[in-house]
Amino acid sequence: MADGVPRHIGYIVDGNRRWAKQHGLPTYEGHLAGYNSIIEVVLASIDAGVEVVSAYTFSTENLKRSESEISKIMGLVLKLLTSDIHILQENDIRLRVLGSRERLSKGVLKAIDEAELKTAENKRGTLAVCFNYGGQLEIVDACKKIIQACTPAEEVTPEMIAENLYAPDIPPIDIVVRTSGEQRTSNFMLWRAAYSEFLFLEKPWPDMTKDDVTAILEEYSRRGRRFGG
Repeated sequence: MADGVPRHIGYIVDGNRRWAKQHGLPTYEGHLAGYNSIIEVVLASIDAGVEVVSAYTFSTENLKRSESEISKIMGLVLKLLTSDIHILQENDIRLRVLGSRERLSKGVLKAIDEAELKTAENKRGTLAVCFNYGGQLEIVDACKKIIQACTPAEEVTPEMIAENLYAPDIPPIDIVVRTSGEQRTSNFMLWRAAYSEFLFLEKPWPDMTKDDVTAILEEYSRRGRRFGG
């Protein structure tokens, strides 16, 4: 990890629908533009030396949206997992998908497993996609695993909970970046963000570019704070 560069950046992808409305476009065009920005931002972040980039793309609460919108979002997720997986392969990036597997189709689950397997040996960086994800649910699911293992209450520790999160190899977040002017976490990686820096940007996610990554890294370096500092 380069000096002054965060090990893990977490992006809360927000503003796709508002971006589409502002441009007089259908909602799907906003999600598509947001998808393209994810690719650019992830590549730029890892090129700059960031080891792990997480992207909060679809929360468990998003399942309340219309069937049409959910279907199109699922299509974009499948695009990443299948026809665009070569982008991660060519850039030596490993894919991890964090979230509940409940209420997902067998086709989506199969695509997730195959994409993770294909990229498992990639070493240059990791893209952690938070999909059908909720931070509170992740902690609840971790506690369920511990209970199912018949662990005595007095033996439960923060380290044990961390070891039972989704994809426990994904480290704590150094800086959380949220776009589109909202200043809240929206249930994103609550455990891993316990000591994170936060940066809130006004621009909607589809307007994010590699230049914004440079500005984010400069801001992180300027703050100069680290876990436990």
